[in-house]
Parts: sequence; structure tokens; C-alpha cells
Amino acid sequence: MSGAREKSDDVASPLLPGAQNSKPKAGSFSLKITVVGFAIILSTALAKGFSHFHDSGRELSTGVCPQVAELVPQKNGALWESLGSIYGTDKFKMRAVNWLGGAVRIPTESYDNMGPVGTDPRWEKFGALHDYLLASFPQVHSTLELTKVNTYGLIYVWKGSDTSIQPLLLAAHQDVVPVEPTTAKAWLHPPFSGYFDGEKVWGRGSLDDKSGLIGIMSSIETLLENNFQPRRTVVIASGFDEETSGLHGAQTLAPKLLEMFGEGGFAMLVDEGSGYGEQYGRVIATPGIGEKGYLDVLVEVASPGGHSSLPPPHTSIGILAELLVNYEKNPFEVHLTRGSPVYKTVQCLAQHAPDLPSALRKDILRAEHSDRALRAAEKKLFESRMLKSLAGTTQAIDLIQGGVKVNALPESVWAVINHRVSTESSIEATKARDTDLLRSLAVDFNLSYSAFGVGVSDTDAPAYGTLKLSEAYTHGLEPAPVTPTDESAVPWQLLSGTIKATYNSHRDIRGDDTVVISPGVMSGNTDTRYYWKLTEHIFRYGHQEGASGGALPSGVHTVNEAISIGNFVEIIRFFTTLILNVDESALP
Repeated sequence: MSGAREKSDDVASPLLPGAQNSKPKAGSFSLKITVVGFAIILSTALAKGFSHFHDSGRELSTGVCPQVAELVPQKNGALWESLGSIYGTDKFKMRAVNWLGGAVRIPTESYDNMGPVGTDPRWEKFGALHDYLLASFPQVHSTLELTKVNTYGLIYVWKGSDTSIQPLLLAAHQDVVPVEPTTAKAWLHPPFSGYFDGEKVWGRGSLDDKSGLIGIMSSIETLLENNFQPRRTVVIASGFDEETSGLHGAQTLAPKLLEMFGEGGFAMLVDEGSGYGEQYGRVIATPGIGEKGYLDVLVEVASPGGHSSLPPPHTSIGILAELLVNYEKNPFEVHLTRGSPVYKTVQCLAQHAPDLPSALRKDILRAEHSDRALRAAEKKLFESRMLKSLAGTTQAIDLIQGGVKVNALPESVWAVINHRVSTESSIEATKARDTDLLRSLAVDFNLSYSAFGVGVSDTDAPAYGTLKLSEAYTHGLEPAPVTPTDESAVPWQLLSGTIKATYNSHRDIRGDDTVVISPGVMSGNTDTRYYWKLTEHIFRYGHQEGASGGALPSGVHTVNEAISIGNFVEIIRFFTTLILNVDESALP
């Protein structure tokens, strides 16, 4: 890429029942708080992280779901105000439309069955995206140092003046999920048109996740155009197959980042994730502080074949069907666990959402010290299938196959059960539960039973057939480490204050009670699965409107994906505010 300082390195929603119908009550954001201690001066540890925050005398509320004040850049305050004015102009909005629309028009689809880079020609479309980035963001490419990993993985380094402090890492992926050809006519505008209707930019990737990648690039391009020189290094990491588990992209970027910056080498990491939205009369933002784990279990049944005119009492398909019915009759037991990300989320609702039913609010607030209240809150909260799924380990039978001919007894059949593992559980516990679940049925059908490489059968007597459990496709992924959010966790406080400042400045309002910041959890997995060693302060947050409480914005991974230009400009404003705030903080 001519003109770039490039090095090559080809190493390889609403949560609760009725939330969707809730409406804000004008002037009713005041809450009757039943915990002691509403606000205190920032702790010493926090003050060290935000020297200017402390100096300005801003306060931090304590108790259930503590909140920090909006965090506005001070040393770079004039620049931030100036850029805020620029972002509010129609001229900049059209520039943002062109930036994002152009990226959407490049169909960077990734598929589950793609071969290695260099052998599968479907990867070549990412070269066109790289050419587009070079042409669209000339300041980025003339200033930042670019390293390419496995051809299409991107690491941009914007070197700061103080190399003794840890960098900020921003991540976003280049790929999008494929568009099902049969759905093309259902789109209001063609899926790769990048069409702007005066309000929204339409097309696959406009939300997930080109709004993130282009939002980061747009903010840095604009900062460079306005002569900002960072004190703290900023790094962009962009994989190209996040939608297919990141095996070719982020998995190869991670070791290179470790080589360049070392284990624990970043002050904090922000990748795609949740955003903000209204819940029970209050706007709530829910940065993901953890991710559920992942495990695909392959269930295989083998039995003697033969002619279908002489069938046994149970064919292998019939046996497998009984096993799968047993799965669905026995979902994982789910509980609301104190201290878990989901527990923290509902605590924030109880403390700050005015339209939450009063009885439920009392139970949630009392749950910290009362098992009875915890169980009562759990019972009501788990009427929401979404919340129950976020809190516990889930199972979904997604694949099944068996039989080759209508008059032949099937000799081998199989199914795959996908599990999303609770942040309070583990791969080992999930395997143990699945193994025990099918034990009695293996005996009933006289099957020799093995699970995950270990024999389970109690006898060596001849068996009618075999039952085998194993990991399908890839090894399971443990739940992610949970990011600290206590009052001494400066990165969490910094992100929270940044979200509030962004939300307020975009709407030209002031006040710390306009948006509540609540810890959240991701039900799926992002590229951060490969970045755990880089920092303990990992946040999955994209500042997208309508993406709160575990819900995704309308259109993600389906037809009519689109983003309002107002929200996209706000995303640019978010990354700008984050970069400036982190730059002048006293993080290590």
C-alpha cells in the first residue's frame, strides 16, 4: 500500500417482562433509594486514575450500581469542544455517510468453510477493503504504523509521546455475515448498496461491525486533521473473520500483539459489543464485562444396519431422537448469582429505573443479604427468556443427520448441541452434566457409552450399539474473565464517564443522571476471546443505540441492517472522547 508506513508480518434489550412497552415518565427520574450513602468524594485510587476528574471535585455515587459523573476532556477540552461542533454539522454528517457507505459497498463476507488465506480466493475481497481504507483515511495511513498479519489482519500503531505508559487498544472486525440469496428481495435497499435515505445508511455491516471500524478510523482521521498528537499510544487491531470465530484473523493477531506489547501490556481494550437503550423509563448503557463460554457437543449413535422390512424396536434415529428429547426436557438449572454480571445489571435497574415494578425492585435490593428475596427476584426476572439465557448455560440442538436410503436401517446418526456456558460455570461442568444426562438412556438402549474420550459404561457385556459424546469442530471456550468494575477499577470508571459525556454532548445536554452505566454480559463471543492476556480491562461496547441489556439492534445478522447517521456520528464522537480521556488520564 503506497504512502503507508507498512510492515508485513505473515504469521499466521429490554431484559425484563414488559420492558418493551415501558415509556419514560417526564420528570420522573428521581428514585426513592433504600440504601445508605448516596455519594462520596472519589476514592484515592480513582483520583490517581483521573487527576483532572479529582481536581474538578466531581463525585461518585456509592451503594448499589454506583455512578460516576460525565468525564469531559480538560487538557484537550478546547479541541473536544471544537470537534463536537464539527460533528454536529451537515457537512460532517455527509462525510460520515460517505465513509461508512463506501465500506458497506465492499462485500467482505466470511463463511464457515473458508480455507486458509492464500488458497481460498474468497479472502481476496478484503484487499479491496484495505485499498478503500488507504484512500479514505490518508492521515491515518501517513501517520500510524501499519503491520499486516496473515495478509488481511491489521494492526495500526499511533505512537504517543510517552512510551512509559500503556497503550489504549481499540478493536473492530472487517468481515460481515453472508447475505442469504433468497432474502435479497426482502431488503428495502440492496444489502451491499450503502444507500443513504437521508436518515439511515443501509447494508450488511452498517451495524456489525463496520460502524465500529469506520467509527474508529473516522475519529482518528479527524483528530489528526486537527493536529492532535497523543501522549498515550493508541493501537487498532482489526481481524477479518470474527463472524466465523476469528481463526484466521484475531487468533493470529493476538500473538503479534503480545510480541509487540507484552502480556498485560495495554491499559484497556474496547471492542464491539453492547450499547445503550431505554429500559423501564431510563436510558441504560451496558458495556459487556464478560462473555459466556462456548461448547459444541457431538452426539453420535451407531447400531446394526439391515433391511427396513425387519426393523428393531428402536432404530439409531429413534434412539437419537429420544436422547435429544431428553436434552430439551432437561434444560440447565439457572440461578441468579450474587456478583455475576447479570446480577449487577438487574441491581442497576432496581436502583435507577423508575418504572420497574416496586415489588421486584425491593426484592432485588434486598437480595444482597436475603436468600428469600434473591429467589423471589430470580423467579420474576426469569420470566424473561432473554435474561434467563444470559444468566445460565444454554443448549440448542442445531444440527442433525442420519440415514441414506428409505429402505435401509441407518447405521450411524449424529446431532450437535450448541452450549453457551454461563460466566459462573465452566467447560468441564458442562461436559459432566451432558455425560450424566444421557447415562440412564445409554443403559436403557444397551449402548456402549463413552464421553469426551472416557468410557462411561459400567459393564463389558455385549452392547446393541454405541453412544459417543465429543467436542465438535473446535475445542470449547471457557467463559471470559470478568472485567473489574469496583470503585478502584479506573478503566471502568473512565469508560463510564466517557459514555455519559458522549451521550450528553451529542444531545447538547448536561447532567449526570441522563444515562445510567451498568455492567453487562455478552451472550456471544467477540474477537476478545483471543486477547485475554493483553489486559484484564476488556470492554465490549460499541455505543450503538437500541443495543442495551443483551439485546441487539434491529437488523443485525438479518435483513434490512441499517444505522441512523445520527447514531454513527455519535459513535465517532464516542471514540474521539475515549481517546482524549484516556490520553490525559493517569492510567499506568
